[in-house]
Amino acid sequence: MGIVLKQSFKNTLILFLGFAIGAVNVLFLYTHFLQANYFGLITFLLSSANILLPLVALGMQHTIIKFFSSYQTKLEKDTFLTTTLLLPLIVIIPLGILGLYFYENIATWISTENILIKKYTFLIFIVAVFMGYFEVFYAWTKVQFKSVFGNFIKEIFARVCVTVLLFSVYFNWLTNQQFIYAIVVVYGIRTLIMLVFALMVYKPTFHFKFPTNLKEIISFSIYILVAGSAAGILLEIDKFMIPQMEQIAEVAYYAVGIYIASVIAIPTRAMQQITSPIIAKGMNENKMDEISNLYKQSSINLLVVGGLFFLLINLNINELYQLINKPQFTKGIWVVLIISFAKLMELALGTGNAILVNSKFYRLFFYISLAMALSVILLNHWLITVMGINGAALATLIVVVVYGIIKIMFIKTKLNLQPFNFKTIKLILVIAVLFIGFSYWNFNFNPLLTIILKSLIIGILYLIIIKKLKISNDISELMIKYLVKK
Repeated sequence: MGIVLKQSFKNTLILFLGFAIGAVNVLFLYTHFLQANYFGLITFLLSSANILLPLVALGMQHTIIKFFSSYQTKLEKDTFLTTTLLLPLIVIIPLGILGLYFYENIATWISTENILIKKYTFLIFIVAVFMGYFEVFYAWTKVQFKSVFGNFIKEIFARVCVTVLLFSVYFNWLTNQQFIYAIVVVYGIRTLIMLVFALMVYKPTFHFKFPTNLKEIISFSIYILVAGSAAGILLEIDKFMIPQMEQIAEVAYYAVGIYIASVIAIPTRAMQQITSPIIAKGMNENKMDEISNLYKQSSINLLVVGGLFFLLINLNINELYQLINKPQFTKGIWVVLIISFAKLMELALGTGNAILVNSKFYRLFFYISLAMALSVILLNHWLITVMGINGAALATLIVVVVYGIIKIMFIKTKLNLQPFNFKTIKLILVIAVLFIGFSYWNFNFNPLLTIILKSLIIGILYLIIIKKLKISNDISELMIKYLVKK
């Protein structure tokens, strides 16, 4: 776990800093500086672009990670990387032409309930292209095990730019409308920076010919493209569907709840930056013992860290919304709890998704992802009608839990790998007991002071228990290194 833990730790720090900046943006600046309709609009546009991203990238970001380590010579690697830049154009150019031709119909359809969307519909495609090529260039650096800078640009650079833009709106240097266009420019600049860094890390000699295994690459890319699209739908379809059934301001309330709960997933996102290429390399070299060890360690380590975040967030949620001081946004309190459970399930899976994608069973990942996407669309359509934004959160939870269990069982059956042991049960009991025990304990202090005091008590108690029960050797070693020695 050396390189994994080292880069995961750095990536986690970056993600935390990015999250902190984003939290200020989402919880305070967006809610106070931008009109709720425009907050909902930018959330809708970015979510829609994320849904489109796998299609315009043609799955190349995953294809690079799977195949790069299988090539032996620089010529083979350079030819392969050139191909990954050109293949997305097969989709982008025709899609752009069709989009121009049918623009009026598309814009009218997605703005039926909220006419504000219509004027900005074309931005979805532009942002999706920027996002797609950013991920391609980011993948170039991941396979060189240089994930930290790309993570910094992705998580911190964009959010700092958003902070500046939101203050520009506050000081009337930008209008709400101009803010929307400025966000698109930020995504463009972010992609250019990633391009420059990718070429600094590894500069290929461009060869305009195809690799000998082109058929295999295209086959994998198509499967991953659909699987990635399905995964994007799972993550973003709720924010796309809510404006089709509710007022667009509801997306803003939902987005705040989702953002708060998303901190639980930070450890997963940090570890995935480095584990995905390692899993791919291990699969190519058939090092199943190493993959099994990484699978188990990633699951317990992620659950330990995510469990702490789960407790800190949900046991302080009422005070946090008091600090936001926007009563209408409290509609998202239940969204936070529901999505938090979904994030814990994702953490429990550890490197499971990476194992599936990079194994010979990657086609199954396609079918599972497709089934998840269809399930979440149907559940959203039903539950949003019945329960509003809470229904959207519940739909996500149901799909994540059911299909998470299916993935775990499949990996166990086909590869004889599983992430759990008795320590997992002990950890779940610790989280449950602390959650129930502190749920009814409230201080009658200022909300900020209450959050600080309660977080200190919960955090110290949790870490002591984790160390005493020896649940994670990696976490215990980090505690000794960074806390005890200091």
